[in-house]
Amino acid sequence: MKILANNLKRQYELYASEYEEKALEVLRSGWYILGKEVSGFEKEFADYIGTKYCVGLASGLDALWIAFRALGIGPGDEVIVCGNAYIACVMGITINGAVPVFVEPDAYDNLDADRIEAAITPAAKAILAVHLYGQSCDMTKIMDIAHRHGLKVVEDCAQSHGTTWQGKMCGTFGDISCFSFYPTKGLGAFGDAGALLTDHEEYADFVRMFRNYGSRIHYQNEVVGANSRLDELQAGMLRVKLTHLDEFNEERCRLAERYNTEIRNPLITPLKTRPGSNNTWHQYVIHCPYRDELMNYLRDNEIGTLIHYPIPPHLSEAYAYLGHEKGEYPITEKYANEVLSLPFYNGMTEEEQTFVIDKLNQFKPDQEK
Repeated sequence: MKILANNLKRQYELYASEYEEKALEVLRSGWYILGKEVSGFEKEFADYIGTKYCVGLASGLDALWIAFRALGIGPGDEVIVCGNAYIACVMGITINGAVPVFVEPDAYDNLDADRIEAAITPAAKAILAVHLYGQSCDMTKIMDIAHRHGLKVVEDCAQSHGTTWQGKMCGTFGDISCFSFYPTKGLGAFGDAGALLTDHEEYADFVRMFRNYGSRIHYQNEVVGANSRLDELQAGMLRVKLTHLDEFNEERCRLAERYNTEIRNPLITPLKTRPGSNNTWHQYVIHCPYRDELMNYLRDNEIGTLIHYPIPPHLSEAYAYLGHEKGEYPITEKYANEVLSLPFYNGMTEEEQTFVIDKLNQFKPDQEK
């Protein structure tokens, strides 16, 4: 039995007729940029998350770097970010000339709020709270620290569509929240797409102008902006998927619960869920001290896996100029050598999951055979 790490076609097949009907509607409309599908999605997604404003953008990375631009964060400013976040999170900071200040993750694989204050310097201007793998950071502590130190907060919700902290939706705590709708996300488009959400009218107004070449009025450009517009076709697809997002999340929670209860190999440690947060399980991540051997073993059994993420940003070639050295962030580096994302997708069958679980429980590293 061959099992992919992710099978996007399964989710498409669940509601294929709805997607196809919407695609034809958009194509036949003759209007493909900044039309009723984009404005409709912006309103519906803002209502779902619980913010006043949503601005559709071309990607999650665009949402991040434009968010920091809207906040006025630039060269010499510091932004605190979790060391094990995806490198795009850091790019959102550095594209603006700002400096990422890395903080180690906690036992829940997310930003350790108890380490933030030690990282704050006079140059600190913001905290980037990345809700990794589908669960929330401790937003109570993070917002308290931000308020006491006068810092802005940006939430990266690329992997937490529908996740809550203390019953309140992620994306509603910070000054701005950023979403990716890359196809693998909980709410995934059929191509690149993103959005920025906020309760602040001035930020939303700036981003609407900035995403369209810095223009509110055709051919009148206020700033050097960007071409970062969510297109009508992707917005239409997202409107369809949004009506099923809670259902998708519920199914992923059922799949995760089965993994949680039936994986019994003592060498495999499932991701811990933080008390106070639900978990929408963007990925099903495990830790294993024999990760590479496990990954090869599963591959030999035709089971696909992914590593999120094998190289921490501070050790990436792209950020060699920051001068960080191996060993500087030991928890981050330990996680990078241990984490493995198991096959996990909407439409995964009971038979497929049973096969994966059985192979995981049978795994033994070479030194224990």
